[in-house]
Amino acid sequence: MQYWRLALVRAFFIGIGLNVDTPATSDLIAHFMSPVKRIMTLQHKTAELRRILTSMESLLIGYSGGIDSTLVAKLAHETLGAGMLAVIGDSESLLPSELEEAKELVELEGIPYRIIHPRELDNPNYSSNPSNRCFFCKDELFTMLRDLATKEGFRFIADGANADDAGDHRPGLQAAAEHQVRHPLQEAGFTKNDVRELARELGLSNWDKPAMACLASRFPYGTEISQKKLAMVAEAEETLKALGFRNYRVRHHESGKDTIARIELSDDDFDRILDSKTRAEIDTALRKAGYQFVALDLQDFRSGRLNDSLKKQLVQLKT
Repeated sequence: MQYWRLALVRAFFIGIGLNVDTPATSDLIAHFMSPVKRIMTLQHKTAELRRILTSMESLLIGYSGGIDSTLVAKLAHETLGAGMLAVIGDSESLLPSELEEAKELVELEGIPYRIIHPRELDNPNYSSNPSNRCFFCKDELFTMLRDLATKEGFRFIADGANADDAGDHRPGLQAAAEHQVRHPLQEAGFTKNDVRELARELGLSNWDKPAMACLASRFPYGTEISQKKLAMVAEAEETLKALGFRNYRVRHHESGKDTIARIELSDDDFDRILDSKTRAEIDTALRKAGYQFVALDLQDFRSGRLNDSLKKQLVQLKT
């Protein structure tokens, strides 16, 4: 099919009197063909993803409500029907509104789901917040998923990791490997852009939803995590969400007995927070949540910024 499109593009340029054999015209043809190649590549990846899911026969999906795991759940349901189950891990590190949105989405799509309650906070290896904290969180989740899969006869466990995830600091992928968790998006070569593009084509309402890491990621490594502190961060971020901010984080810092909320916003939201009424509402809400000081980071929001500290410190427990 792509060769026919190339022939048509070449015929068009010949028709308007251009020599298609010159370097300049060849570059122009390549420019016109690049969207076609991208579409064809996505089509091939989608076909491969469907093939992978079909070959699994039955699987549990670690589902968070983010676009990656949503896409896996959507296509798994289309290919496997009742042979799949989306599983939401509801713990203190999940923003309450994120849980509700995750439930609403699978209910809207008719995807079967279940909620489990991991207790990663009970593990001191997690609550002490080492640099590989995510390993212990995912280890708890995948242990519960493996037990559920064994009990109910599901052959595989899968998650929403995509090809772009391989380059970041992600100890959770180590836990996934130890529990034989499959990454269908990675296996089919899907990047984050591929995921969003296909999700938009499929009409998924969260196709452009910003990534939302668990609340434990708001704490600098080495700062102990507790249920109370997670609740503070949750209340603070629910405030920003209710005010219409989209890309944000509330980072939790401690200095002696004082707690500091450091707000990170995307460049698009900076103008909004300059409004005195909005600032006052945020300040009041965050102090009510338990923070003594509320600060605005002057740099643009960037996911995973706290990982920068790993170059200077290493707080890690053996797994």
